This record gives sequence, structure tokens and C-alpha cells, in this order.
Amino acid sequence: MTVKGTVHKYASDVDTDVIIPARYLNTSSEAELAAHCMEDIDPDFIKRVKKGDIIVAEDNFGCGSSREHAPIAIKASGVSLIIANTFARIFYRNAINIGLPILECPAAVSALRAGDVVSCDLARGVIYNETTGQSFTAQPFPPFIQDIIDAGGLMNAISGTRK
Repeated sequence: MTVKGTVHKYASDVDTDVIIPARYLNTSSEAELAAHCMEDIDPDFIKRVKKGDIIVAEDNFGCGSSREHAPIAIKASGVSLIIANTFARIFYRNAINIGLPILECPAAVSALRAGDVVSCDLARGVIYNETTGQSFTAQPFPPFIQDIIDAGGLMNAISGTRK
């Protein structure tokens, strides 16, 4: 699968409380979660984000509470991929479980800038900055995890449906 979008760039330690503030955890509506995605760290994010866009962050993205609302809000907002130096372990697994592609690639993180247009071949882990012409390689997921992401999440993969 290939994704393409505009970069939204963040620093280290973006925690789940700023990805989706706790005051919105009383809903399971993906659309409602998306409407408040990133608002405590970037109030204009939801106005700028377009389907396919890419979040790029430094270290420990998704730290904090283990709520799966955070990757759901990001995915529902239209984000197609998160590239970071590192992810908090529980966020990493929650992202896979809901079918949100994530890649760790410090070289790409240091080179990519907000507003760059990036395409990524997820199966190969190749990240291409269409704005600058630079290319980076991340470790792609093994096929069984890529199947979960391609299915749109663990439950779809188990049931044999695609999202």
C-alpha cells in the first residue's frame, strides 16, 4: 500500500492527552473524536488536515494513557501514516490494532518539514519527500502485521473483512 500526504510536524513526547483530550473520552464516535484530534497541542490541526496527510514527530509519540481513542482520533481525522523516531509501546500496538500505519525512521524525522509532501510505500518502508527529492528507508512491518493494517485493523483481519 502507498500513501501520500502533507506533513504535520511535532516535537517529542506528544502524549495521548493532547492527541485526544480526556474531556472527549465519553464518546466512541470516530467522527467526534476526529473533530477534537490534536486540539490541545495544535488548535488548527483539524482545520488543516486533509485525507492522506502524515504526522511526523520526534521521540516517544503517543506516551501517556493507554487509551486507543488516540490512534482512532488520528486515523478518523484523515491521517494515513505517522512517522516518528520512536513510539510509546502501547500506542504502537493500539495503532496496529486499529489499522493506522506507523513507521520509525529518525533520518526522515530530522529531514522532513511541516508542509512537505511525502509518499510512502508501506510494504517496502520507502519514504519519499516529493518536495525535496530525498528518500529514506524505514523497517517495514512483517507481512502478518501489514495484513492487519491493510485490513483496516485487527478485528477486520480476524473476521476477513476489509475497511
